Amino acid sequence: MRPTALIVGCGDLGTETGLRLVAAGWSVTGVRRSPHRLPESIVGVSADLTGSLNELPSASPQHVDALVFTPTAGERSAEAYRAVYLDGLIRLLDALDDSGRTPGRVLAVSSTAVYGTDDGGDVDETTPTSPTSATGQVLVQAEVALHARRRDATTLRLAGLYGPGRTSLIEQVRRGEALVPEERALTNRIHRDDAAAAIVHLLTQVAEPAPIYLGVDHAPVDRGEVIRFLASELGMPEPPTGPTPRRRGSNKRCRNDRLVATGFEFTYPTYREGYRAVLAGEGVRHP
Repeated sequence: MRPTALIVGCGDLGTETGLRLVAAGWSVTGVRRSPHRLPESIVGVSADLTGSLNELPSASPQHVDALVFTPTAGERSAEAYRAVYLDGLIRLLDALDDSGRTPGRVLAVSSTAVYGTDDGGDVDETTPTSPTSATGQVLVQAEVALHARRRDATTLRLAGLYGPGRTSLIEQVRRGEALVPEERALTNRIHRDDAAAAIVHLLTQVAEPAPIYLGVDHAPVDRGEVIRFLASELGMPEPPTGPTPRRRGSNKRCRNDRLVATGFEFTYPTYREGYRAVLAGEGVRHP
C-alpha cells in the first residue's frame, strides 16, 4: 500500500509539498477551508483549524503515516496565530488521537521569528528562542506544545518564503517604490520549492530526524543588496537609499548546517538563483 500523508493547512506551501509526495508515490489528503482549489492528485477535505474538527477524522485516511502541519494565519496578530498554530494544532492532534488515527510521523512548520537575535550574529537550532513579537511568542508556545505531545515530532523553522506568487519585493522594485535601507541588516530566505522539498526530504529520506531544523538557504544577505540585485535584473536604475522601518529581531545570520548534514540539496542555494527563476516565470503559483 502507498504511504499516506495528511497535510493540514494545505495552502501554497502545503500544496507544493503534497504534489512532491504524490510524485514520490504517496497518497495525499489536503485539509483547507476551500479544498476545491487543490489539484486533482490531492484529495481535498474541508476544515477550519479555528473551528470544530470533529468531522476531520472520518474524512481523513484510516492510517496516517505522516502529518504535515503548514497552516497560515488570517492576519499577523497574536490572536490569529494562537487560534491556528497553537489551539488549532492541539484540536487537530486530539481529533486524530480520539479516532485512532495517531500519525506515524509529525512535521510542523514554524518560523525563524522565534529568534530575537538582532546583532547580525549566527543563529542555529541550539540558539535559545527569544521572540520579540507577540506572534513569535505564540509560535514558540506551539512548538513547546507539539514536542510535549509528540517527542518524535519535527519542527522546520522557515525563513522568509519567496517564489511563485510571492513577488511583493519584485513588484516594489518594478514600480520604483523600493528603497535601499540606510541601516544594513541581514535577512534570511528560502524559495518555496526548496521549503517543500525539505519537508519531503525530512519525511522520506531521514530515518530519525532531529526535533528542529532551520529551513534557510545558503546566503543570509543585506536587504539592500537584494533590492539592488532585483533592480539590475529588471534593467532598472539602482533604487535610492532612504529610511525604512526594520522589525526587531530581523538582523541575524541563520545557519542551515543541520539540514544540509542530512543530505538535502538546494535547487536555489541563494536568492540570486531563486529570484532569477521567479523572474523567468518558472514554477507554479498555488491558490
